[in-house]
Amino acid sequence: MKIVSVVGARPQFIKAAPVSRELRKEHKEILVHTGQHYDYFMSAVFFDDLGIPKPDYNLGVGSASHGGQTGEMLIRIEEVLLKEKPDWVLVYGDTNSTLAGALAAAKPSFGRLRTSIPVAHVEAGLRSFNREMPEEINRVLTDHVSDLLFCPTETAVRNLAREGITEGVHNVGDVMYDAVLHNIGIAEQRSHILKRLGIEPKAYLLATVHRPQNTDRVENLRSILSAFDALDEVIVFPAHPRTSEAIERLGYPLRSHVKLIEPVSYLDMLVLEKNARLILTDSGGVQKEAYFFGVPCVTLREETEWVETVEAGWNVVVGADTARIVQVVRSFATPTTRPILYGDGQAAVRCVASLSEDSKRG
Repeated sequence: MKIVSVVGARPQFIKAAPVSRELRKEHKEILVHTGQHYDYFMSAVFFDDLGIPKPDYNLGVGSASHGGQTGEMLIRIEEVLLKEKPDWVLVYGDTNSTLAGALAAAKPSFGRLRTSIPVAHVEAGLRSFNREMPEEINRVLTDHVSDLLFCPTETAVRNLAREGITEGVHNVGDVMYDAVLHNIGIAEQRSHILKRLGIEPKAYLLATVHRPQNTDRVENLRSILSAFDALDEVIVFPAHPRTSEAIERLGYPLRSHVKLIEPVSYLDMLVLEKNARLILTDSGGVQKEAYFFGVPCVTLREETEWVETVEAGWNVVVGADTARIVQVVRSFATPTTRPILYGDGQAAVRCVASLSEDSKRG
């Protein structure tokens, strides 16, 4: 098979790595990087850490409004598809790159490409049920134009069924779990992040904040930072560039126990996650990685796609309320069991097998 894989943001680089490794054993993969994330610590470092092949196309779209960014991606991805004429287009997650790749494949370019190209969506079926999130719009639309839907959980399968999508749906497990299993040993050998920051295992909290509802809403950001200040533990806070800019605009003076640092590499992040006492985050991927490592998680949102982690007692959703954040961090009771929720680390193998089987049937 000839497959065009579309990526553009750091979570997608992580998800694509195990699938790309499996694909290239027998098939031809054309890797397209939209340029949605372009800062070294948000993009290139992940290719270096994960051993992902250099992209065949770097579209260099960069930052823009959601409509402008998605539209420009559509134009440039379509040009790649017209040239490459792949058997499949593979998209990941829920970013603007995901939707642009899916739409470019699903809408024929009449006169030049007379039929659509089948779309496979890795991490299909997730729902926050919050249509104010751009990611929710992206994932719903992508699922409804996809031919193969690779779900990480049974919850995701049920979400799709409620929307009438039952054909081509496979619960393959979570490719991010594949990535963690493959890379944690490498991370522990190569990373010196704990020594560099002068921190000990289980003697710090780890925080990430990047979603627009927290960085662009002054009241939410101030409440979260106030909670960090109120906590009497060391907090390691790798800040997305947008978050750093928002904190600077706000002019909020963080206390010295909050270590605001630049974004870190994937390998450094794995080590920070595994060794944290507790994680505070608004990231979906970090919520899952906390669960993989058996680290309690406090989610700084009003909802989560990863409801299984909440039901298992390892994740508490608190929003941006200062008092609630502080109370949950101080009183979190770690469960005694951690059910297997995200497969056995063979999700990438199942994705590629399903692609091959579907192509043979076609």
